[in-house]
Amino acid sequence: MTEIDAKTDALVSDWLNLPEVAERLDVEVTRVRQLVKEGQLIAVRRGENRVLQVPAAFIGENRLVKGLAGTLTLLRDDGFSDEEMLEWLFTPDPSLPGTPAQALRENRGTEVKRRAQALAV
Repeated sequence: MTEIDAKTDALVSDWLNLPEVAERLDVEVTRVRQLVKEGQLIAVRRGENRVLQVPAAFIGENRLVKGLAGTLTLLRDDGFSDEEMLEWLFTPDPSLPGTPAQALRENRGTEVKRRAQALAV
C-alpha cells in the first residue's frame, strides 16, 4: 500500500475505494484489506484524503479479474514495486494488443503471464 505517482495516475482512469470494492465483490471491507495484504490486489493512496483505492479494472463480475493474483505474484517475484506493477499493467503493449490489464479482463491471462515471466529473464 503505497502513495501513487502522477505517471500511474495518468495511466489508470477509474478507481474504487475499499468499501466500493467490497460492495462489488459482495464481501466485507476486512476481506478486501486481507486481499491487499496477501498481495492479490493492489491498493494505493490517492486524492486529497490519501484514501486507499484500487483500479476499477481489477474487479470483474463479483470477483477479482481472473489471473490478476497470479500476475501480481509473478511481477512481485520479479522485484516490481506496486507502482511498477500498476505501470506495467496499464501501459499499452502492441503485442497483446492493449494493456495487460485489458487482456486480463478479456480472459487473455495466459498471454499476460507469459510476458510477466519474460520480464524475469
